[in-house]
Amino acid sequence: MQITAIEPVIVHVNHRGDWLFVQVHTDAGLTGLGEASHSGNDALAVAVLAHYARLLQGSDPTRIEMLIQRMAKLDGGRAGHTVLSGIEQALWDILGQRLGVPVHVLFGGSVRERLRLYANINRHVRQRTPAGFAQAARQAVDEGFSAIKLAPFDELTAPDHIRTGPQAAWRAGVERVQAVRAAIGDGVELAVDCHGRMDASEALVVADALAGCGLFWVEEPVPDHQIDDLARITAHVPMPTASAESLFGMEGFAPFLRRRVVDVLMPDVKHDGGLLATKQIAAAATMQQLLIAPHNPAGPVATAATAQVISTAPNFYILEYAWGEVDWRADLLAPAERIEDGYLLLSQEPGIGHRLNPSVVEAHRRAEAAVQDSSKVRPLG
Repeated sequence: MQITAIEPVIVHVNHRGDWLFVQVHTDAGLTGLGEASHSGNDALAVAVLAHYARLLQGSDPTRIEMLIQRMAKLDGGRAGHTVLSGIEQALWDILGQRLGVPVHVLFGGSVRERLRLYANINRHVRQRTPAGFAQAARQAVDEGFSAIKLAPFDELTAPDHIRTGPQAAWRAGVERVQAVRAAIGDGVELAVDCHGRMDASEALVVADALAGCGLFWVEEPVPDHQIDDLARITAHVPMPTASAESLFGMEGFAPFLRRRVVDVLMPDVKHDGGLLATKQIAAAATMQQLLIAPHNPAGPVATAATAQVISTAPNFYILEYAWGEVDWRADLLAPAERIEDGYLLLSQEPGIGHRLNPSVVEAHRRAEAAVQDSSKVRPLG
């Protein structure tokens, strides 16, 4: 069996950007599916994908480790890591299809067949007021989700934002969180994503202000390369911390595995190297008794691929779900994505368990000529 082509499939989603899928075609009639969304530059990602397609054409798709090492020789930054990760997912999908088993069997078998989700409402909310966030959170809870996440600190993008006193820029974000907590009650879990927009001292003050909201974590209060600051924040704030959504490979996660920097690690199969890297990171995290909550503010292919591998990890905590982006999301896959009472049902079909639905793809497909404009959208979760 040989790789004959690698194809990008770009589906327009909304004002926050697109989903970029990867299809690896073979001469055996099998097509592997992966996702390479949110690289930060879809045009560059498509160019890198074309380079990898030339590099891998004619290769045996089941020699996954060899092909990963071949691609890794190109230092393509975030776009390169994301495309590599998407292709890697597709290669495991091909192997599972060829053997007639779901991917989770290739990683030791699942320890759960239902994966708890939290609804990330951030990409849905356009009215970014306390009331706007609260309304979205209530709706997600009404649909069966028992955990919610929002990214409320829109005002912290400028490096010179006010950090202290009654005019501190973070106060508006705290009001949004408080409104969501009031709307969903104390029985629903709530997390806050800070997108690394604070400095360490500011993060400690904000965590104190959020102490009454009963958070199940505060995510990336400072950038993930500020290891010492993250460790200090983790040691002092009254809620768990989470980070590491953008890191690549075991080497990228190494500082988080040598000591306890945060309480929850968030590898993303779209950026960390793919399924095998995610499995390795989750296993290594047990040395620090860390929970794994995969970062996943993406499309249904990344969700399906993540579920296949993370269902085999005993230290899995909860999986991110990009709630409310488009009403046709589930039907983009065949068979459709299945979510019941806030849980994703793990597919038992061969490979990652799903193909793209051609009719839905064509209804929303973006021409590659339009990709350059969409790459300007910042792909934050």
